[in-house]
Amino acid sequence: MSYNERDTAMIAENIESEKFPNMVICLMGDLGSGKTVFVKAFAASLGIKEDITSPTFNIIKEYQEAELPLYHMDVYRLEDQEEDLGIEDYYEKGGVTIIEWADMIKDKLPEERLDIKFKIIDENTRVLVLIPHGHDYEDICGVIS
Repeated sequence: MSYNERDTAMIAENIESEKFPNMVICLMGDLGSGKTVFVKAFAASLGIKEDITSPTFNIIKEYQEAELPLYHMDVYRLEDQEEDLGIEDYYEKGGVTIIEWADMIKDKLPEERLDIKFKIIDENTRVLVLIPHGHDYEDICGVIS
């Protein structure tokens, strides 16, 4: 449960502390549910100083100035598009890939990943549901809970 942006940031920081190369985090939830807040906190924990904004129009933003590279994707505009942007290539680049609106590209997601569903309860309250796919992600969820 997240009662404010700080709670969401703390969850992101806890997950960041368990990061590993080729980690994939898939964020799903309505507009304004906290997905970008999560990415900003994760990036700050990695040591990224740049201002993190949702890459809605360029789809992928790369941040190399960190412990591990961060590949931040916003795939909202890709629904039903057949165009191959090489998204899957990022899963094996040795960094952390975070995908906002990941439910729009279910067929392009890796088998092993961490899904985080953001559910809006009220103006400030969110429920974040973590769904691990694979042993490494199960371990992360065990540490977080």
